[in-house]
Amino acid sequence: MSRTNMQGRLGNAFLNVAALGGTVCIVLVILAFFFQITLIMFKTGSMSPTIPAGSLAVVKKIPASEARVGDVVTVDRASALPVTHRVTSVMPAEGGAAKITMRGDANPTDDPLPYEIQTVRIVLWSVPELAYTVNAANNPLILGGLSVVMAVVVTWAFWPREEPHRRGRRAKGEPEEAAT
Repeated sequence: MSRTNMQGRLGNAFLNVAALGGTVCIVLVILAFFFQITLIMFKTGSMSPTIPAGSLAVVKKIPASEARVGDVVTVDRASALPVTHRVTSVMPAEGGAAKITMRGDANPTDDPLPYEIQTVRIVLWSVPELAYTVNAANNPLILGGLSVVMAVVVTWAFWPREEPHRRGRRAKGEPEEAAT
């Protein structure tokens, strides 16, 4: 296999992987928009060992009344960061709301007060350590570097090239075929 042929195959493979990554991103945006699915990052170890600090979780917004004991849910708080813990009790409240008591798996006691809320985000699944990678990607230098690399790759992929059979004819001194 010639060097040019190998470069072409590697280039095509890279473009296919990049296209697949772009497709995954588009699908995730559609899921987030239509099905209220988002990502959350765990900064503390209150859910360890089930969900350790540094994990990235996929969550789905549901009515609080659908939360069940044992579910791991994220609750938004008025003047603080959201909290993600395991549900220990659910009681109906006025207007379709629910009063939910929660506890982190690593915590010895329930959270101090129950949360009276309309909606929660239930954890569908999580990946340990992935939040560190996502957080690092927020660095402007990394984003800028990735943008430059992708621009170079796209430019390289679409840069006009001579077809291999034409290159051989010119080397032998034969004239190019005339366009009809």
